[in-house]
Amino acid sequence: MKHAGVRPAIGSLLLLLAWVIFPRPNAAAELKIAARGAVLMNAQTGKIIRAHNQDLPLPPASTAKVLTALVVLDQNRTSDVVTIPAEALRVSGASTQLTAGEKLSVGDLLHAMLLGSGNDAAIALALHRDGSIDSFVQRMNHKAHTLGAVRSRFVNPTGMPHPQQLTTARDLALITKAALENSEFRRIVGERTYRWRSRGWQGAIKNSNKLLSSYDGAIGVKTGNTREAGYCLVAAAQRAGQIYIAVVLKSDKKSVWQDATKLLDYGFKNVTSF
Repeated sequence: MKHAGVRPAIGSLLLLLAWVIFPRPNAAAELKIAARGAVLMNAQTGKIIRAHNQDLPLPPASTAKVLTALVVLDQNRTSDVVTIPAEALRVSGASTQLTAGEKLSVGDLLHAMLLGSGNDAAIALALHRDGSIDSFVQRMNHKAHTLGAVRSRFVNPTGMPHPQQLTTARDLALITKAALENSEFRRIVGERTYRWRSRGWQGAIKNSNKLLSSYDGAIGVKTGNTREAGYCLVAAAQRAGQIYIAVVLKSDKKSVWQDATKLLDYGFKNVTSF
């Protein structure tokens, strides 16, 4: 006796499973994302779960410092000592109030750069790593391209505005995936505060990533904003063994947190792996 309905039923089941395991990657707009570009990526597999203008070139602001840190950590230990160059003091934007000639560890400067967005710390690290900003930037771009971030171009280690400094949500997710695989990077970006001691001042550097205290399972990563870039955020969270990366580029001051939260929530609530 033939059962004509068996094969259609199996086909429907397979289609349903495909939807659960491989959700559509181009439907972040359904989540009402305010950002110009956004991506939700599975940090373990690199699979894009949701995306909105994932390949649109946009300025990164200080999220570029994720790549800066990754390049530094490729070569330097956090215990290495850096003599602060005078050039680091001349950079514009956020500052850690460094003093030329003082000595601080790579770990100190990474905290200043990743938690407090210190541009002076980024310049000091880049010069310590390669001796010149041009050489360091070449290394940044080479690293990005080896990770598959081929639509990006970086021209400085700080993320300060430049017409030619552009990345995409997908590229930034790829860079962040690699950075989170570095235990030192992941430890630093997950800290809410860092005790700071230098010639200029002593106190605590507070992590600008609000999700660390408001989102269950948040583990980092980096904020950024400039007039040109708008408000940007790379966020990551882990629950029940699953880690997701949400990249939000060119959002606004309020929506940037909502955008990242919506993306992360989607991953944890709707994506099931078998």
